[in-house]
Amino acid sequence: MSKPVVLVTGANGEIGRTLLQRMHTDGRYRVVTVDLTPLPEKYRGFCLETYAGNIMDRYLLDQIAAHHEIEVVFHLAALLSTRGERDPELAHQVNVEGTLHLLRMAQNQSARLGRPVRFIFPSSIAVYGMPSVDEKKKVGRVREQDWNVPITMYGCNKLYCEHLGRYFTQYFRQLSALSSAARLDFRSLRFPGLISAETVPTGGTSDFGPEMLHAAAQGQPYECFVGPDAKIPFMAMPDAVTALVHLLEADRSKLTETVYNVSSFSESAGQIADRVRASFPGAQISFKPDAVRSKIVDSWPEDMDDSRARADWGWKPAYDVERAFAEYLIPTIRKRYGARSA
Repeated sequence: MSKPVVLVTGANGEIGRTLLQRMHTDGRYRVVTVDLTPLPEKYRGFCLETYAGNIMDRYLLDQIAAHHEIEVVFHLAALLSTRGERDPELAHQVNVEGTLHLLRMAQNQSARLGRPVRFIFPSSIAVYGMPSVDEKKKVGRVREQDWNVPITMYGCNKLYCEHLGRYFTQYFRQLSALSSAARLDFRSLRFPGLISAETVPTGGTSDFGPEMLHAAAQGQPYECFVGPDAKIPFMAMPDAVTALVHLLEADRSKLTETVYNVSSFSESAGQIADRVRASFPGAQISFKPDAVRSKIVDSWPEDMDDSRARADWGWKPAYDVERAFAEYLIPTIRKRYGARSA
């Protein structure tokens, strides 16, 4: 039998490029990608086929499904939080309508194959909305069902798409004569802030951590848009991709949820700055909080309770904060820019 085909949207992004490398190394799937911009040559060799196009283009998605027997979708394409606040309507179009197009395509493919297409959807800490910093500190670790009152368009989009995925998996066309047809299998992860050494941050509101690192390694000053006490959970990019792959391969009968928190470590902006200065003694990091972006970060929990993921499918991060910086972030970023560290 030939290897199953995986469709990766947003393949040219921070998660996408790392995922392509991982799937190429694993060698268990053939990968088809779609992104607004063409993949660099380095990554095209990892793929069966690459498409440059928009997930809003339903005809393109139908053509991809017609040419490939897609059994898995990693839907990574999204408009991130900062840009989403600057253009909320565009964010809704890309993040909600685009996701709906992919869900429709995956559902049609499930019906055609007679078995569920697995649909893996990265959600976000942005789905949470803490009312105050004091409440945030008091609450600590937040469970999936609590504080689902986001204050950004991106968070609203992600939360709604989680519900769409649950609907397509459990209730799609429940009044239809075809209600017994195979439905898709939607699985979602709520990620904390992601820190990558391989790719440059692209404007997410949690990017103050990776932005500090990349600026310091290039010898550039960095003015942080949140205060030193701002604190949220983070995860190293290799762990994020591992989580996606492990959720994909998890036994559906053991999954009690469609949406799971995953987390690794929590650090304040000041703590991250101290770690960056220790590794790059010449780092010029200052703090000039932006009122709106700081408010958004303050609305996200200090930590996420990922006990359900650990119990249902064995989630466990490989990188705690010490290992993330010492073994992944600092050496890789130093090599990328040829920078000297302590």
